[in-house]
Amino acid sequence: MRYAHAVADVRTAERELMARLPEGTLMQRAAFGLATIAAGMLRGEAGSVYGSRVALLVGVGDNGGDALYAGVFLAQRGATVHAVLADPARAHAGGLSALREAGGRVVFAFEAEPVLLRAELIMDGLLGIGGSGGLRGAFAELAALAHSAAQVSGAPIVAVDLPSGVDADTGEVAGAAVQADVTVTFGTHKPGLFLDPGAGNAGIIEFVDIGLEFPPSVAPVLENLQEEDVRALLPEPSRSSHKYSRGVVGLAVGSERYPGAALLSVGAALRSGVGAVRYSGPVDVVRAHPEVITGEGRVQAWVVGSGLGQDDEARRRLLDVLATDVPVVVDADGLRMLPQKALNRSAPTILTPHSGEAAQLLGVSAAEIEGQRLASVRRLAELYDATVLLKGTLTLICDPPDSTVNARAFDTVNARAFNTVNARAFNTVRVNTHASPVLATAGSGDVLAGLIGGLVAGGLSAYDAASVGAYVHGAAGLLAARSGPVAAGDLVATLPLAWQNIQE
Repeated sequence: MRYAHAVADVRTAERELMARLPEGTLMQRAAFGLATIAAGMLRGEAGSVYGSRVALLVGVGDNGGDALYAGVFLAQRGATVHAVLADPARAHAGGLSALREAGGRVVFAFEAEPVLLRAELIMDGLLGIGGSGGLRGAFAELAALAHSAAQVSGAPIVAVDLPSGVDADTGEVAGAAVQADVTVTFGTHKPGLFLDPGAGNAGIIEFVDIGLEFPPSVAPVLENLQEEDVRALLPEPSRSSHKYSRGVVGLAVGSERYPGAALLSVGAALRSGVGAVRYSGPVDVVRAHPEVITGEGRVQAWVVGSGLGQDDEARRRLLDVLATDVPVVVDADGLRMLPQKALNRSAPTILTPHSGEAAQLLGVSAAEIEGQRLASVRRLAELYDATVLLKGTLTLICDPPDSTVNARAFDTVNARAFNTVNARAFNTVRVNTHASPVLATAGSGDVLAGLIGGLVAGGLSAYDAASVGAYVHGAAGLLAARSGPVAAGDLVATLPLAWQNIQE
């Protein structure tokens, strides 16, 4: 699991650690880790840092200090290092002195252009996690010069802890910001590295452990499942399992106008690890999926909304499902017919909106959703008292504030043990980074909804089912893309292999 903590909590952890260490130790740890990664990028075919050219964009405070001391380590290995000062009066004095002693050179902003054009690596140390708003003045000018120079020379831009101009807590970009190829972050990940639009500025994220510790009372803002976490949560049949003990998921999806949604959602549900799939609707799914059970019967979870339409019959089907006492996944047309209020259900509800659907649910613009994704997913979870999966390049999953129903093992099937990750504070949101743009295709959401519904029916909590479903869905997309352009049906076909790869 990867975690991202709020800036205030990072500051507290840094102060507590610095109080136990000799002065300057923490910055040296960060700078050494940063320099090591930069050196690896510089070696290239020559296998040596000696003779390479590095340009440091130096702002104010500790972020600039990290860049300067990293420059010291690189200069000591034979690199030619120039520090370009955005604000000379507030540059880190100790770092400047150490760089000069190591043979580095210090230049002012008006001298930056030729230095940046000759650089083989540009390091962004303009603003750190304490920065707010977009870059302004000399800071913005230097960032623009760096981008122009990198386009000409091909030099990578490496951000120190966070790309300058990106809000560390929210990922918001309120103006000019550095577009990094690599971001080297220290101690813990910063939420802004996992939240669009700022995450798009981060490039590849490299983590340097500097020894920060967070007590159990300090919850991360974000957590990011890794493959081993997903593997631990995937339902597995035992020797005594039978089709009903593995869970039955019901699907009220599709319509005469949108039959494909039913076929895709049912196909994904069949590959979600459940023992049986029950279908309720007008589409003939049995011809494509003969394993499906039709008609009424007991289920452990419902999926409703995909391709449902929005007529009176569709609304009746939605309300009938919401009136049940089992977990429900609401997707697509089901979301468009929901009122803007809590659903007052006794069992967990999972909503799966994209930004447009989320905007309608909250009564705001899609641009506002995209610009404030963390705040938006939390507002949705609170307003609807539901677990919300907000789709996007980086999908977010959030439980409602009072998640006593969702956080416990809502399992009437096999009473399987749940990972302790479920017992976390409300303000922690999961982010799925294991995805690909190929998922942006018609029917992809229908596949995801069916997959999540099956995982809930198989015994996962709403939070885990949404998180694992997003990960496996993304894994299927990556596999399917190896064969060329991807259609939603390819995702269904690839789910078993994606599942197998995770298990192995």
